[in-house]
Amino acid sequence: MYTTRHLPNTRIDVADALRGIAVAGIILYHSVEHFNIFTMESIAHTLPCDQQVADVLAWLLSGKMYGIFAMLFGLSFFIMNDNQQQKGRSFSGRFAWRMCLLFGIGLINLAFYDGDILMLYALYGFLLIPISYLPSRVVWCILVLLAIQPVELFCLLTGRTIDHSTMWELYSRINSMHEHGSFLENTITNLRYGFEVNFRFNVFSGRLTQLLCLFILGMQLGRQRLFYNEGHNLRIWHMVLCASTLIVVSLSFIDFGALSLWATPIYSLLILLMIVSAVVSAWYAFGGVRRVLHHLCIFGRMSLTNYLLQSIIGCAIFCGYGLACYRRLGTTYAVIIGLSMVICQYLFCRYWFKNHPRGPLEGLWRKLTWITI
Repeated sequence: MYTTRHLPNTRIDVADALRGIAVAGIILYHSVEHFNIFTMESIAHTLPCDQQVADVLAWLLSGKMYGIFAMLFGLSFFIMNDNQQQKGRSFSGRFAWRMCLLFGIGLINLAFYDGDILMLYALYGFLLIPISYLPSRVVWCILVLLAIQPVELFCLLTGRTIDHSTMWELYSRINSMHEHGSFLENTITNLRYGFEVNFRFNVFSGRLTQLLCLFILGMQLGRQRLFYNEGHNLRIWHMVLCASTLIVVSLSFIDFGALSLWATPIYSLLILLMIVSAVVSAWYAFGGVRRVLHHLCIFGRMSLTNYLLQSIIGCAIFCGYGLACYRRLGTTYAVIIGLSMVICQYLFCRYWFKNHPRGPLEGLWRKLTWITI
């Protein structure tokens, strides 16, 4: 059974920077996807480079930014749990309540954007509670099992397939409403079908087990204190960077073919590890990198607020009930819109932190977490 090592859990600035990168990346890729509107209509304003821009951002961002967010979620759980253990208290019940609150925040987000991930994160979060009691050697075994994509591997070895037709039918209903429905009709449709279609997409994309793997990995990295510049940590991150880069480059020249459903999520996970190890290595190795990424720390400290804001703003820009930019802007112009959203939300973060220690939703979530009944 795991017990605290009674070491101080100081704020980890590089984790805030990674959160900022993750949320900014989510905003950019949601803009590429026109906030889940895949129209068959002709788009008015396009550029010849649209497909190349979409391909590059899909390789760099799709699945990786949500994954980094999940990993840091696990890290935050470890820090809060460990701090309570050091005080001789159990955090399990309080964390379960915290996940109920997150599910409620996700429900609000779902009313605006059908691709909400917070509700699924809340459900995954409940699984961290029993796993947090296990010794590290058992946790590493669970991580390896989840990392090899057990569902996809089982289907590959047995020849079985998962029927995803219902997911595509739901996407069709939701997409039509985004294009032509009112705000109220969109809200009702999102609340009715959004959670189910997100769960089905997690199964389809291989994220069902991978996100849980990343939650647990974040917790385990917290146990090992690998996000601190202590001991040989920087050397470990350099090794992860070199190994993941080498494997990613090698796999980039391979056609997965029949292995695609199993191999692609693993390939995506390796790209995620490459990004994280590159950021952590550069953060501790170069002062100039820290100064630049400090701006993303500010953005990352309001990650929950920024995530909800991007849903409200992005859907108002791209959905038919708003500016209907889904049929006006091609990929490159949509990315420019996404960058503008990031900049505006960053400026809001700077303004907010002049007078408040936490973001609006972050402060409310914290207060409700520790409310005494």
